[in-house]
Amino acid sequence: MGDSTIEWTDKTWNPITGCDRVSPGCDNCYALTLAGRLKAMGSKRYQNDGDPRTSGPGFGLTLHPDKLSEPLGWKSPKRVFVNSMSDLFHPKVPWAFIAEVWEVMGLAPRHQFQILTKRPQRMAELLRLNPFRFPVLPNVWLGTSIENDRYTFRSEHLSLAPAAVRFLSIEPLLGPVPSLSLHGISWVIVGGESGANHRPIEADWVREIRDLCLLAGVPFFFKQWGGRTPKAGGRELDGRTWDEYPVPMAVA
Repeated sequence: MGDSTIEWTDKTWNPITGCDRVSPGCDNCYALTLAGRLKAMGSKRYQNDGDPRTSGPGFGLTLHPDKLSEPLGWKSPKRVFVNSMSDLFHPKVPWAFIAEVWEVMGLAPRHQFQILTKRPQRMAELLRLNPFRFPVLPNVWLGTSIENDRYTFRSEHLSLAPAAVRFLSIEPLLGPVPSLSLHGISWVIVGGESGANHRPIEADWVREIRDLCLLAGVPFFFKQWGGRTPKAGGRELDGRTWDEYPVPMAVA
């Protein structure tokens, strides 16, 4: 992958591709749609089909060991989104392969690696039970996705994962999240859904999260309002752009 168009990162790194939908935030998954297109174009990395009930053409979970060393060749510091086309903590990803990803991240301290999962419980359990294979790395940020109030429990699981930075990606925001806790969280990203079947977002939902961040002193990043295209609605909230980033907290 080349430079990323995702506002909060610089590059994507995909040593794994493919995933399975687990909640409403996955309904219009951009990665699943893209995988189908890449399969049709003949891309060798997207020829493994997933279960049609939860995945799709070209989106079966696939390991790519030859991609592991890729970040070591990037000389200038980058923010790197790990597995934008998958989930590092998918239950089918062997812990030994995750350990190889961890080793590469440790060998590239100039980069900040951003890991986003919808399976924070597996992440927390694996990291806590194997501290020697998965040491806390100051350049590794751990995050989870939340789309509505039913899934705020993911933040609680994330808070149990040892990390220098824990972050929330509340995108696509599909409803208010009044039960959201920012305990142990040091960054929050919010965004609306984009695409032909995008679901609407309400400004008050975003404001409530922003105000919670302001009260807690947590950096807030508003990615987009969404719409037919990602940039259709712009990025301003109440007259300004919110592009705040975290400062790594003490490792715990």
